[in-house]
Amino acid sequence: MEIVRRKLRERRYSRRTEEAYVHWIRRYIVDNDRRHPRDLGESEVQRFLSALAVEKRVAASTQNQALAALTFLYDRVLERPLARIEGIAPARRSRHVPVVLSPAEIRAILANLDGPARLCAALMYGSGLRLRECLTLRIKDIDLDRHQIVVRDGKGGKDRRTPLADRCLAPLKRLLGQEYERARRDARLDVRTTDIPSSLSRKYPSAETEYRWRYLFAAKRTFKDSAGIRRRHHFHESAVQRAFKNAVLAAHVTKRATCHSLRHSFATHLLESGADIRTVQELLGHTDLRTTMIYTHVLNRGGLGVRSPADAL
Repeated sequence: MEIVRRKLRERRYSRRTEEAYVHWIRRYIVDNDRRHPRDLGESEVQRFLSALAVEKRVAASTQNQALAALTFLYDRVLERPLARIEGIAPARRSRHVPVVLSPAEIRAILANLDGPARLCAALMYGSGLRLRECLTLRIKDIDLDRHQIVVRDGKGGKDRRTPLADRCLAPLKRLLGQEYERARRDARLDVRTTDIPSSLSRKYPSAETEYRWRYLFAAKRTFKDSAGIRRRHHFHESAVQRAFKNAVLAAHVTKRATCHSLRHSFATHLLESGADIRTVQELLGHTDLRTTMIYTHVLNRGGLGVRSPADAL
């Protein structure tokens, strides 16, 4: 497993991908009586993936992730690529229309949120951020003068700029003031931030303690890492997700809305207001325009942009 982690880090895979691949490789080994993967082959891989689909009833995307992890194991770690066999092809994913909230529904949900969760939701809708992108924002990435946010290391390792809504300026300034006072207290106690890349730490040795490198949504509690250094991480995703779910229920919104629905709503409402689809693609950080095109099917003009014939009755 240490070799797997090393190979993943050599190829600059994200930490979440590393965690997912390690999980599936370990599970594959355990399900095969802890035998070494070198002694296993195509038949065991096929049986493992089949059990996930038939017995565990996992989603197609989950099955594909397990397949990707095992393909990496045999291709990159064991250097023994798997032969093409029946049942090992990627599962077909179902296509779902994204859940889009109306402006009235978003206002109702925001009204039932408070504290950092409210500002986080406002930023996800106002700037089209993913939840993790929002929670990992650092203070240096907020440009109040130019009304923009710089998203660092988004999905696919891409950076991008996205607009900062005017209505977010006042609560942002209040939060920045609170974080500045907390940063001064942390500096006295030698509390450092987390997830500064080692290459940046060598280049900027004081980055872990500088105010500008702190998280915008810093956690209230601190912890000690394996080296005994006291650190402060960002808000946990589950805390915002739980607050958002409760706000949806309190607002009596019947749609199956999640935090990601705010990003869907950002894209759809921009297109409805006449924004160019290429601009929306850049703001969302999509590599393929076809990914952005899905939002053209959920505009407020009905099914596929046509009027229902029942309207003429």
